[in-house]
Amino acid sequence: MSTHRPRKRFGQHFLASPGVIHKIVEVIRPRRSDPMLEIGPGQGALTRALLPHLDVLQVVELDRDLIPGLVALRDASASRLEIHAGDALAFDYAGLARTLDQPLRVVGNLPYNISTPLIFHLLDAGAWIRDMHFMLQKEVVDRLAARPGGRDYGRLSVMVQVACEVHSLFEVPPGAFNPPPKVDSAVVRLVRRETPLVPAGLQNEFARLVSAAFASRRKTLSNNLKGLLDAAAIKQCGVDPGARAETLDVEAFVRLAQRFHPD
Repeated sequence: MSTHRPRKRFGQHFLASPGVIHKIVEVIRPRRSDPMLEIGPGQGALTRALLPHLDVLQVVELDRDLIPGLVALRDASASRLEIHAGDALAFDYAGLARTLDQPLRVVGNLPYNISTPLIFHLLDAGAWIRDMHFMLQKEVVDRLAARPGGRDYGRLSVMVQVACEVHSLFEVPPGAFNPPPKVDSAVVRLVRRETPLVPAGLQNEFARLVSAAFASRRKTLSNNLKGLLDAAAIKQCGVDPGARAETLDVEAFVRLAQRFHPD
């Protein structure tokens, strides 16, 4: 698999550090029966490390030039490697989990250019995802784990934290990849909440409200939420209409969404 030249259009930076790979497997703690799915296995570095711990490993790979190498790895493995050739952004994770009759554990060294939309796509699978361990751009991990009041806290932080517990695990330098990216990376754990903070019937309103609240970071909630909630309604939720979105915790956004859609 080593002859494959990483492609910019796929955002390919292959993980090449044995120490980092070992550390990722350690934090994932795979068990033989786990329904594990790896996104973007690439040249199979993490795949090889996971296979001895699992009865079955599912992988989703977009680059068809890498499929033969994964097939060779499957043929040489004592564990089952099930290969899905396709786009991770369009893959039916909930459908696969239903087939396996258990929620998926998802892992991957994600291309930076698709990491945010991919995480949102995975969140759409709801309770069919148990947890996720991803290598991401450090800046994205900082945003996922950010607390209210900081510059990293925004729409991504709120939308992920209402559905998952977020744990920033460790940083990874550019030299751990081939080719080295121009940014630092980090590994994050997202554990799906057993009970999401936003009720199922309120998710669309919540997403719309959070998006509006962060539309212009310099503006107050009262300005950003015009047409959705007036100042009096915001105040009734225990929130200052003159505050900015980045100062609100996740629970405050839930209260605002409930007021926006009280039934």
